[in-house]
Amino acid sequence: MTVTRNTKNVPYYQLGFGAFASLEGMVDARRSPESPGALFYVDHFFRGDGGCTLPLPVRGDDLVVFVNTEREPTVENIDLLSGEAEVFFGERLPCCVTGIGGGSVLDTAKAVANLLTNPGRAEDYQGWELVRHPAVYKIGVPTIAGTGAECSRTCVLTNHKRGLKLGMNSDFTVYDQILLDPELTRSVPRDQFFFTGVDTFMHCFESLRGSYRNVIVDRLSETAVDLCREVFLGRGDMQSDDKLEKMMVASYIGGMAAGNTGAVHPISAALSTVLHLPHGKANCYALSVLGDIYPEEHALFMEMKAENGIDLPPGICRYLPDERCEALYRASIIHEKPLTNALGPDYKTILNRDRLIALFRAM
Repeated sequence: MTVTRNTKNVPYYQLGFGAFASLEGMVDARRSPESPGALFYVDHFFRGDGGCTLPLPVRGDDLVVFVNTEREPTVENIDLLSGEAEVFFGERLPCCVTGIGGGSVLDTAKAVANLLTNPGRAEDYQGWELVRHPAVYKIGVPTIAGTGAECSRTCVLTNHKRGLKLGMNSDFTVYDQILLDPELTRSVPRDQFFFTGVDTFMHCFESLRGSYRNVIVDRLSETAVDLCREVFLGRGDMQSDDKLEKMMVASYIGGMAAGNTGAVHPISAALSTVLHLPHGKANCYALSVLGDIYPEEHALFMEMKAENGIDLPPGICRYLPDERCEALYRASIIHEKPLTNALGPDYKTILNRDRLIALFRAM
């Protein structure tokens, strides 16, 4: 076991059906004559003909931005959004930044909040401990559970120029307040609920099977994995009320434990970077071919998938040209920390080019 670093978690959270109603009071408490306006990033799923289909506490000085989540956030997109916010608010900062949506929206809100108080571009802060100044106060409201973005210390961004997915890993990235309302996850399509939910299962078991371990993260990860078993293998439908709440709790606990991923997430990151697969679905494809590295977890995942009638069509990389497979290899192997955690310092020998490309071809 390793010594734990000095760890920051979300200072405040509220959990329960109907918790979303508390958002208005939380935003209004941040308003002041110096910073009257609030900034909202909302999943485009909630965009109706007359505006947002959720009851947002919006006033005249506020900016509401609907985030298209068909693609995961990129450094270029974050630069554009932060520039838009700077123009809208002028010399003032928003009183708070609120992200309402899945992991992509929550990460977008965190990234913009960082850039509003730190000069430069988003790619300047991809890495560990590069953010120098506290971000704008942030409120996170997940509308789907599994990524742990609501409580993690990173916001993952795709950088196509560098061919990687990497977060702004910093204590300044952590949300100041989160609202966990399971009611908001009720409308999530079934497949998406599964693909996103098992992200918790994956990053937690990767932590437990890795070499970068400490007893606190182990206990959190074990609890989150147990909750995922109850959601995806327990009696009843995975989207029943009690399981909606369990999945939201699992995501929160798993997010606190996240950070030391293993072999699944680098391969998943490559699928997202090169083929633009959503993160959760990319994770599922990655684990589907990693039975030799994670035999017990692979078997459990396959059981979860079958139990809930989830389809993962094969052949997504079978006929890719060689140059695309080479790009997948490069976008995987660049993730040194998680691969070392899973396979040790000789990971490039264990997971060499031919083996990695064969894994992609097998998906």
